[in-house]
Amino acid sequence: MKIAILPGDGIGTEIVAEAVKVLNVLDLKFETESALVGGAAYEAHGHPLPESTLKLAKEADAVLFGAVGDWKYDKLDRPLRPEQAILGLRKNLGLFANFRPAICYEQLVGASSLKPELIAGLDILIIRELTGDIYFGQPRGRRTAVDGHFPGTEEAFDTMRYSRPEVERIAHVAFQAARKRSKRVTSVDKANVLETFQFWKDIVTEVGQQYPDVELDHMYVDNAAMQLVKAPKKFDVVVTGNMFGDILSDEAAMLTGSIGMLPSASLNSSNQGLYEPSHGSAPDIAGKGIANPLATILSAAMMLRFSLNQAEAADRIESAVKSVLAAGLRTVDIYSEGTTKVSTREMGDAVVAAITKTTIKG
Repeated sequence: MKIAILPGDGIGTEIVAEAVKVLNVLDLKFETESALVGGAAYEAHGHPLPESTLKLAKEADAVLFGAVGDWKYDKLDRPLRPEQAILGLRKNLGLFANFRPAICYEQLVGASSLKPELIAGLDILIIRELTGDIYFGQPRGRRTAVDGHFPGTEEAFDTMRYSRPEVERIAHVAFQAARKRSKRVTSVDKANVLETFQFWKDIVTEVGQQYPDVELDHMYVDNAAMQLVKAPKKFDVVVTGNMFGDILSDEAAMLTGSIGMLPSASLNSSNQGLYEPSHGSAPDIAGKGIANPLATILSAAMMLRFSLNQAEAADRIESAVKSVLAAGLRTVDIYSEGTTKVSTREMGDAVVAAITKTTIKG
């Protein structure tokens, strides 16, 4: 097993270090190799995704990714900005299916901004299509408008598009995932306005006929955003396009109390995957030792389960996280009165201790 370690920028280096520390106590045989990505790679190599980093990612069984980005790079030409690294990895590795579980741990019910009765026991899986939609559609750019409301003025444009195979494969992923859960899929679209998503809805409906044991319903994205905060436990598996999934999964993250608790997995057809926390690089808190590493540690658990076929080891990590939370240890983003505030490193140490069954100290 070979794991590519790409810490990235900001708090990425801090949280990935804790996840690697957790992996190293599992007594598994694997090889790791680290490389620069994002702003750190731009500083060293003049590009956020150097060929050497991409080569490493392609050769690895899985990629453990931190976060990229910093405000100081916002004036760079778009192809050179740190965020282009993650888009490039998704494209070059064929990572089309993004899994973002939003689970509200019993110990963190009070950390959510919603009433406890709305989110206690919450367990949603958002499956986001990653390689199509408006993020990758062509043509795109800027030009002088020749028609529309203001001809002769400068305009910008992006193209939303999906092909049948793209929609079919993500729909199959969603239905197969639902079969292992509560057998319910909600497909989120904007079919009342966008031709692209009428196409999406039609194809998801067709694919759904192959899964008669799974209940399928459709929901417009604006209603889905509302229902996530009104009645989130009505959802089981949510499948949607690239842009809608980007937005809704971050909304769902806050139901759990903190985006610092939300892991993610991005898989291709061979189950090679990129695993990362759903949050960003948070340059404002980088180096302060207060970032929550649990999303990254839980992403490492997903990596073991989906790409490395080590389900038992994944279970050990997830159980350890629950144990640490039950012991009352909290980073600042999930801290509340009556719990013990710990640093990034201390949280990682606590998870290691729980895995190795040593005493957890607050």
